[in-house]
Amino acid sequence: MAKITFNNRNNLFFQSLKKSVDDYFRSKHLAKTGNWQLYTKASILIPSAICIYIFLLVFHLPVVISLLLCGLFGLTLASIGFNVMHDACHGSFSSKKWVNYLLGLSLNAIGGNAFFWKQKHNILHHTYTNIDGADDDIAQGKMLRQTPAQRWMPIHRYQHIYLTLAYAMTLFMWVSIGDFQKYFSKRIHYTALQPMDRSEHIMFWASKVFYGVVYVLIPILFVGPIAWLIGYITMGVITGVVISYVFQLAHAVEGPEFDSVGLDDKIIETEWAVHQVKTTANFSPKSKIICWLVGGLNFQVEHHLFPRISHIHYPALSRIVQEHCQRFNLPYHCFPNLRTAVLSHVRTMKKMGQKA
Repeated sequence: MAKITFNNRNNLFFQSLKKSVDDYFRSKHLAKTGNWQLYTKASILIPSAICIYIFLLVFHLPVVISLLLCGLFGLTLASIGFNVMHDACHGSFSSKKWVNYLLGLSLNAIGGNAFFWKQKHNILHHTYTNIDGADDDIAQGKMLRQTPAQRWMPIHRYQHIYLTLAYAMTLFMWVSIGDFQKYFSKRIHYTALQPMDRSEHIMFWASKVFYGVVYVLIPILFVGPIAWLIGYITMGVITGVVISYVFQLAHAVEGPEFDSVGLDDKIIETEWAVHQVKTTANFSPKSKIICWLVGGLNFQVEHHLFPRISHIHYPALSRIVQEHCQRFNLPYHCFPNLRTAVLSHVRTMKKMGQKA
């Protein structure tokens, strides 16, 4: 990948913002990591997923009830990813590194790989947000065109129609293909993968075996192959759709900007923090239910500016960020509710689907 550099020589915005945020935590006598609210969520979500899983295996329920529980299981797994894994992999769940590492492995438990995620998401996405050729989160395959710089194909004219169907495949592609591509190619998109030590190789294969046993073998033994397949597809579709929409509503909507990088090095003529503000959007800031379920990822502007601060604090920090954006004449992209954000995403994908 070409080298991308931000012009941070005049980073007055972030210096001022960081000082105000630090003052907030100091005046409130708060730690920047998680607190009892986050620990309570983890203690609800993880046991809930385990209980639903066991319940589906042990009890013979009516088909409709079983499908609803499979869907709820998928939603719970997505919420564990948003709340527990996401904070842990960013190092913000706890001040103890071993706690963050252990809870970060919740991603491995639901099919992914924490080692890959930390490079794909924490480094590439959070550093080079919405820069095509560097940000792997906007490289969703040839079926979806998410930026003006990506190659157009005639099928993209209809991508706003089959969008949800494509997102429904996210978890299946991630678990069965995506991680293996990264492992064997030793690359994430155009970027070389950091070397894996022996423990990470063992963890990768152990996690994949665990997934096959827990999500495939055991359910087939208990309920049979047909019932398992229907339930597994239901769970996977819900997880994939929820995860995809939540993350895409932060960047692939009206307002946030896109950039691109090719083979040559590139200099972004703004400071890193300003780039984050210009390429990111929030949604549903007043909905406590959505904030609880998506782990504060409806406050993506705050998250991109302060990824090592737990999402528990983002609603309070949003007022500070908004004030600074106004003071420095910067945009603060925010959709009032989920509906307007989803519609904006669909319109954006429809626009990207048109031939330039």
